[in-house]
Amino acid sequence: MKYIFLLLATIAGMLQLHAATVDTINVRSAQMNKDIKAVVISPENKKATSTLYLLHGYSGNYASWIKTAPHIEQLVDTYGYLVVCPDGGFNSWYWDTPKNNYLYESYITKELIPFIEQQYQVGSDRINRAITGLSMGGHGALYLAFRNQDLFAFAGSTSGGVDIRPFPDNWGMKTHLGEYHQEPKTWDAHTVIELTHLVKPKSLELFIDCGTEDFFFEVNNKLHEKLTYMNIAHHYLTMPGKHNGEYWARSIDFQMAFFAQCFQKVTLN
Repeated sequence: MKYIFLLLATIAGMLQLHAATVDTINVRSAQMNKDIKAVVISPENKKATSTLYLLHGYSGNYASWIKTAPHIEQLVDTYGYLVVCPDGGFNSWYWDTPKNNYLYESYITKELIPFIEQQYQVGSDRINRAITGLSMGGHGALYLAFRNQDLFAFAGSTSGGVDIRPFPDNWGMKTHLGEYHQEPKTWDAHTVIELTHLVKPKSLELFIDCGTEDFFFEVNNKLHEKLTYMNIAHHYLTMPGKHNGEYWARSIDFQMAFFAQCFQKVTLN
């Protein structure tokens, strides 16, 4: 964590006057039979070798992150890795739920990643991939990373809904999973905090943060406690803040510094 703060302390002096390249692309999902947009942020005048997949929250879209934290462009230039912000649907939670033709886990892991790596010529090893996101996207990032450790070496979450079960009537989740009181096992299988048993020793480097006034603060604390109890190494940061864009515009600095540290270690090795 100390290294992350040192990185943040030097960002102001490192930011360049020019900004990264921001593209909006369409990626075909054969499984869902539709084109899905994504924002891709590339460092200017620098060849990226690693990629961070950055997921939006409930009711957001592919452009949410760049609107919430436009200085991501400067962070990409500073750190030199690719950032991809895919559209995850209004309320997909990044699950595969075939009855609604929501196959966003399969889309990201089987369709988007190969497209990005071919189109942008970035590294295709798991050590060149990270995933994080906010709220629904924080849940989605850890959900996808825990279930696909062959694809991701680094993962995070900011203000993540890491246990969905205290919120059975919120955010349209029951349209995908059924009523919680009728389908508790289905809900257990689709909530991050119940998937920690999937994490292999030393498989993932994790960074989780949440604001202390966030309605997801308690579930993030519970996940932190469970990861600690299970001896799963992770970084956990809490800061003053609510579940809003003001907090995420600050937390992305810590998230991206963490992944820069991860990718730098890969390069040095």
